[in-house]
Amino acid sequence: MPLDLAVEAKSLTTTLHYLKRGTEKPARYVNDPPQGVPQWNGIDDPQAVRVEDGRGREQEFTLDRNGFELVRAPSRVRDFYSDDEVKRSYYPEVEQLLRDRLGAARVVVFDHTVRNAGRPGTREPSRRVHNDHTLNSAPRRVRYHLGAEADELLKHRFGIVNVWRPIRGPVLDSPMALCDAQSFTDDDLIATDLVYPHVRGETSSVAYKPGHRWYYFSEMQPDEAVLIRVHDSAADGRARLSFHTSFDNPLAPAAPPRESIEVRCLVFFPAAD
Repeated sequence: MPLDLAVEAKSLTTTLHYLKRGTEKPARYVNDPPQGVPQWNGIDDPQAVRVEDGRGREQEFTLDRNGFELVRAPSRVRDFYSDDEVKRSYYPEVEQLLRDRLGAARVVVFDHTVRNAGRPGTREPSRRVHNDHTLNSAPRRVRYHLGAEADELLKHRFGIVNVWRPIRGPVLDSPMALCDAQSFTDDDLIATDLVYPHVRGETSSVAYKPGHRWYYFSEMQPDEAVLIRVHDSAADGRARLSFHTSFDNPLAPAAPPRESIEVRCLVFFPAAD
């Protein structure tokens, strides 16, 4: 469905925070690290980057070509700060959206995060260029959540998709920047440990390259959502992922804190795919 939004494109230059390659594998401890171990051993690499506004070109971007796309997706949820309402009402909406949009046979939401730097108890937007999984950690995610079903499901095409939506609009503070999958290779990724008290996950940080093409969709509203491909098992030429980050918006330096929700989903495709 065409978005047909009368929003003037607002491209800009801002700082994005990449990671420099080091001699150790990067690791971030979500809670307190062991004595003598740093909370984070990564080497920040801030870069001035041009971010193009996708307004007026929304239909050009697709998951299969670019690793992300913008969709019109109104929600009936009244309170996105209510975990109960989000799980009861929003999870089914997201699952239906992805089944309809992607032709998925099954969608399983496995968690969500609400972000608002101005509200206690919620997380701030991430300023690190990253992708939420790696080729190794994506199938582990399926096994973690689906147990005995996982071996059969992993015989066929599967993916992980994040659905990112503003809770309040228009988004001026900390917009989401997305890197075009056509502009990078797997060599740009840096496997990074994310350490919880009882489990060690793995995400992808990113090394800077001048050829990366970045986009955002200015002034997003709550009836819009960005679908972000975190992983796709199909190695047939389609985009398998897109990395992303929030950024300081030089066009709106005094905007109120961005309010958003991201929902992370396992997506399983028909056996013929």
